[in-house]
Amino acid sequence: MSKDWQKGTRAVHAGTRRSQYGEVSEAIFMTQGFVYDTAEQAETRFEACGDDEFIYARYGNPTVKMFEDRIAALEGTEDAFATASGMAAVNGALMSLLKAGDHVVSSRALFGSCLYIAEEILPRFGVEVTFVDGSDLAQWEAAIRPDTSAVFFESLSNPALELVDIEAVCALAHAKGAVAVCDNVFATPVYSNAVAQGADIVIYSTTKHIDGQGRALGGVILGTREMIRNTVEPYMKHTGGSMSPFTAWIMLKGLETMRLRVREQSATALRLARALEGHENLSRVIYPGLPSHPQHDLALRQMGDGGTMLAIEVAGGKEAAYRFLNACKVAIISNNLGDAKTILTPPAFTTHQRLPQDQKDALGITPGLVRISVGLEDAGDLEEDFMQALSH
Repeated sequence: MSKDWQKGTRAVHAGTRRSQYGEVSEAIFMTQGFVYDTAEQAETRFEACGDDEFIYARYGNPTVKMFEDRIAALEGTEDAFATASGMAAVNGALMSLLKAGDHVVSSRALFGSCLYIAEEILPRFGVEVTFVDGSDLAQWEAAIRPDTSAVFFESLSNPALELVDIEAVCALAHAKGAVAVCDNVFATPVYSNAVAQGADIVIYSTTKHIDGQGRALGGVILGTREMIRNTVEPYMKHTGGSMSPFTAWIMLKGLETMRLRVREQSATALRLARALEGHENLSRVIYPGLPSHPQHDLALRQMGDGGTMLAIEVAGGKEAAYRFLNACKVAIISNNLGDAKTILTPPAFTTHQRLPQDQKDALGITPGLVRISVGLEDAGDLEEDFMQALSH
């Protein structure tokens, strides 16, 4: 791969391994194990496995390695480890990095399962977690201690679209010797500059924009080669959270079109946000690409775009929100995001339903809030669909 290649070229060509047949589309190596020519070769490989050598699919596989190399080239990291799901990536990154007695500072605005790991699982194993308002740098600075091992945050929070200043928080973490772990799903690899902005570990649920077509679960942990191979890989390969070869092939195909899909989705998201802002049946429209978003300048500086996600608060609470959801004819109701189909989610009663009411209130997750993951439908059809649904 040329160092001069831009993101679009890397998303198509980086990491390709061709067999003796010279196939154009990446091969799927559907095998759990590998044959050695001799007993001596088997011993040598277990002692030190080369970059293009494999032992067992839980440890690595040619198709999975192609995906890892390609997404690392795209993100700008030295290496990556592909996982069975996005949550396997979050859990794997944190559990491999931390031990009993460690201290973590985390933003409070997290996806429900991420919050469960930070609130329930890490403390169970003796890790102390301090939560802060992710948008408040003063809270980060006050919470990060000399013995803090890591900071963890979603760069753009789910579902209220609150941004964390990656560069500033990473600088605060590094000043105290802490590792910065960034869940960058909403930003997508297309708009990501997380590594250049200071993140040490970047996590994606590849289920979202990377696949982007509702086909498969997947995740990936990205970082330095030393971090991935000496810290993350031993934990992941022994606990069994690795990605399957078939899933890796799906993700490789997704990367080829991701830039086109995400840019189209973001353009539609901006059009919808502008059309919906000020509607009489909405209390608010939340979209980082709108000047009305309190962190609009940070969004443009950090991502260069508003992204594919927006949120609306339907006036009238749960009952009115449900009327809107049930009246939509193009957009569908589900709990995934980053899909080719526009997906509507009422987070207060689905993805974040387990949160106590005071936490929902603090995070802005009201009964009338609807998270919108913008798809690839015609923008005019979506606008018309939302307007007719709001009339209900």
